[in-house]
Amino acid sequence: MTDELDPERARRLLELAVANLRRDYPVHWLRVVESPSDLLPHRVLHPVFGGSFDWHSCVHQTWLIARLLRLFPGLPGTDQAEQVLDELITADGVATEAAFFAGPDGAAWERPYGWAWLLLLDAELRGGRWAEPLRPLTEVIRGRWLGWLASARRPIRAGVHANSAFALGLGLDAARAVGDTELADACADAALRFFGGDRGYGGFEPDAADFVSPALTEADLMRRVVPDFPAWFDAFLPDLDTPRWSTLRAPIEVDDPADPYGSHLAGLALSRAWAWRGIAAALPADHRYADLAVAAAREHREVGLRYVFGYGYAAEHWLGTFAAYLDVGAL
Repeated sequence: MTDELDPERARRLLELAVANLRRDYPVHWLRVVESPSDLLPHRVLHPVFGGSFDWHSCVHQTWLIARLLRLFPGLPGTDQAEQVLDELITADGVATEAAFFAGPDGAAWERPYGWAWLLLLDAELRGGRWAEPLRPLTEVIRGRWLGWLASARRPIRAGVHANSAFALGLGLDAARAVGDTELADACADAALRFFGGDRGYGGFEPDAADFVSPALTEADLMRRVVPDFPAWFDAFLPDLDTPRWSTLRAPIEVDDPADPYGSHLAGLALSRAWAWRGIAAALPADHRYADLAVAAAREHREVGLRYVFGYGYAAEHWLGTFAAYLDVGAL
């Protein structure tokens, strides 16, 4: 555990996550509807992960609860947090979720972002009382994940949920944590296939809706799989210290963190902070970008944490996960 996440902030994050999991509305739900019979309440198809605005946010808010319970035993609100996990992660509820993802509607729904958080949640729960009840859904998602990686030729580089590098980083960490070498190898192979030859990054970012940086998220993934990461990073961003890349080195302004896209930009500061931190840790101390990466991580963290509380449901249904991930890590 890091000393950066103090018990009081952990308590506030836990309290908010519990409230989010129990909150059914408003809900944001994108799915194909074939007939009126498909117009079912979100909780009917997703009795486990039906809260916190959308499925993926509910999954990673559940991860947040599990992570805080393990790292901060005895926090005020622990009993309520355990109760909500007992209420939601049930055999019947998980069976319903698993049936959805095993069927045609679940072949690509929430891929890859929601799937990645589900794998990370499974890894966090291993050894605890909620691990076995969740297992049927985890197995379905794991199978879908392996099938997707086996057929995917190209990545998605957008700075939102479809980003391939972000999901691969979470999935790889989860697979390694539980000793799943097949899944870990599939993630590493896909990372090298998608990004191993990238040189001279030239994208324009951020977009108005980004909550991850395409460039930095890719680099954060590649530090996990490239034997000589400093050489790869030098080739990927050879001119990182020039004015061109001030947009990556410094946090961007967030005009309205209560706006849904504004909250994305607030989260971008947090995800950039952990990407910069991971990059800094993977570079030798005397590397030309080492000090730059350390400073960028520190500055982005300071800015990102300003927006975690107090900006309404658009921000609070998800930003707490990113704040905790930054300070206590994935696993």
